[in-house]
Amino acid sequence: MKQVYKTCLLFFMICLTTHIAAQHSHSLVNTSQSPFAKITGAALGDVQWTQGFWAERFSVCKNTMSPELLKTYMDEHISHSFKNFEIAAKRDTGSHAGPPFHDGDLYKAFESLASLYAVTEDKSLDKLMDEIIAVVVESQREDGYIHSPVVIEERRNSGKTHAFDDRLNFETYNMGHLMTAACIHYRATGKRTLLNVAIKATDYLYTFYKKASPELARNAICPSHYMGVVEMYRTTRNPKYLELSKSLIDIRGLMENGTDDNQDRVPFRQQTKAMGHAVRANYLYAGVADVYAETGDTSLLHPLHNIWENMTGAKMYITGACGALYDGVSPDGTSYEPPVIQKVHQAYGRDFQLPNKTAHNETCANIGNLLWNWRMFLLSGEAKYMDVAELTLYNSILSGVSLDGKDFCYTNPLSVSNEFPYKLRWSGGRIPYIALSNCCPPNTVRTLSEVQNYAYGLSDEGVWVNLYGGNQLNTTLKNGGKIQLRQTTDYPWDGKVTIVFEKTPEKSFTVFLRIPGWCKNASMTVNGIPEKQQLTSGTYAGIDRKWKPGDKIELLLPMEALLLTANPLVEECRNQVAVKRGPVVYCMESPDFPENNIFNVTLSANIHLTPKETKIGDSRMMLLEGKAKAPENTTWGNILYKEISAADKIVPVRLIPYYAWGNRGKSEMTVWINVSR
Repeated sequence: MKQVYKTCLLFFMICLTTHIAAQHSHSLVNTSQSPFAKITGAALGDVQWTQGFWAERFSVCKNTMSPELLKTYMDEHISHSFKNFEIAAKRDTGSHAGPPFHDGDLYKAFESLASLYAVTEDKSLDKLMDEIIAVVVESQREDGYIHSPVVIEERRNSGKTHAFDDRLNFETYNMGHLMTAACIHYRATGKRTLLNVAIKATDYLYTFYKKASPELARNAICPSHYMGVVEMYRTTRNPKYLELSKSLIDIRGLMENGTDDNQDRVPFRQQTKAMGHAVRANYLYAGVADVYAETGDTSLLHPLHNIWENMTGAKMYITGACGALYDGVSPDGTSYEPPVIQKVHQAYGRDFQLPNKTAHNETCANIGNLLWNWRMFLLSGEAKYMDVAELTLYNSILSGVSLDGKDFCYTNPLSVSNEFPYKLRWSGGRIPYIALSNCCPPNTVRTLSEVQNYAYGLSDEGVWVNLYGGNQLNTTLKNGGKIQLRQTTDYPWDGKVTIVFEKTPEKSFTVFLRIPGWCKNASMTVNGIPEKQQLTSGTYAGIDRKWKPGDKIELLLPMEALLLTANPLVEECRNQVAVKRGPVVYCMESPDFPENNIFNVTLSANIHLTPKETKIGDSRMMLLEGKAKAPENTTWGNILYKEISAADKIVPVRLIPYYAWGNRGKSEMTVWINVSR
């Protein structure tokens, strides 16, 4: 009997462990079984925004951003994205239209539907996804290949077009977004319909890379498929996919004519700096972090650490944005002879090369920065990665979409002037549809539909509170204990955060609360009793105890408006300051200065800025008000240099959150402002 009892108990424990692992496998990035990741996320749907900043943004995403974007992609007179799939599926006739990455645009928009469904369980979303999937299924070749431009052309002109003929055709990029969308859809709905498409596509890639030469394998442009392939491994546990993910990195070291534009001139394991096309770079770094989480290959982790230090220490904007240059030249290319000089598009430039008016800062690159830092946090539990993730979310990602959710930015400059003497290829400003490069809108929408999934982490020790906002968490700890808590706060406008436990397990566990790097003199109480531990900026504060329903944590993060200066090597920001309050970067915008040129305003180094609640459109926010100086005569005309004028006129100054600029009509804007000491 004892042996039978032990066998039954063992079977029960295995079943329980499997059930718990299955619950955690429903997270946005599934590291629940990743042997070299410390943290995993809560399951999709376990976090619900209840009030405040992110509840408002989620509502706009659900009610406007996502449905309006889908309408755009379904309307062939605006975008041919869905129509291309219908033609590839033989449901319609015609030719492919639009950029080659249009398939990926639809997959990203689809992922936003799946993420919204995970929270809302809206049956109309489920029905819409089923209808889209049916067309995608029919557009896939029998061998698993799926890319509408090639499939359409093959069916129109048999034998004249082949897979991977053109390395700029974005096939693997599109397939990567298919894989990610399929995993999210499967976790949100339990349906395998799109996952089966992704399995066939991943199998096709596995076979292709087994046979491909290194040169042909350079089709790995904008490598979203690195993340996608690892997520497919995590979802299916097919070891071939892990093998593929490792070979994707290894093959980069075999290139004879690689470029910094594609991060394959130097083998990844030898790279020490962020370089090349910023979107491709950040996607690569995120994908490599995924591979490390599964393999523990430290030859991958060391470059990631070095590149991260270089990016945050010399190449990242104060908003968390990446990719300073529209077009750059490789600073490390093998030759500067004109015939072979390496041009780098949308580039990380040299260290400290951070222009403001001509900043590129593609929204997709900024989202890539979030994806990379989230994965680095999952590996380590270090707060510095969540600090960067939070910075990008509130500033360089939110700036990519209008407050009403209808218009989008491709680039995110830190300064815009009506007197700028030439038109940039992608001017700063939002429009409903970016015809030739609409990759950023669906990326932004899927990201904002998923912010709640970054709010908490789970580890063997307990629960990690990463982002602050009004929400409810209802999840299962890694030891199987059920936990439910409610977070109440007016963050990011106020630093008071209250967490009340509504359901707790029998066993003790640790709650880790992030003390942001920008915060000084944080304090905390538990059930009204002050915590004695020192709360250090840029770390997590852990409280280990047996929690019970009704227990209350109150965290106070003092929020002062700070003037920040740049490293003197950032030439464009010399003798200027940026204003930051909490995680939010502020800017001056011309509608608030009808009688003064914003570029001539000078702040005092000891200025007192007062927060004041306001609204732009229907969006509530906190602006900052104070007094500054401006010169009487600000006319320049065609004059290049002139004698300095004293800035002695006192003027009222008003700053708004950077993400909110451009929502009151055409305007001038600047983040960096003149300062006098």
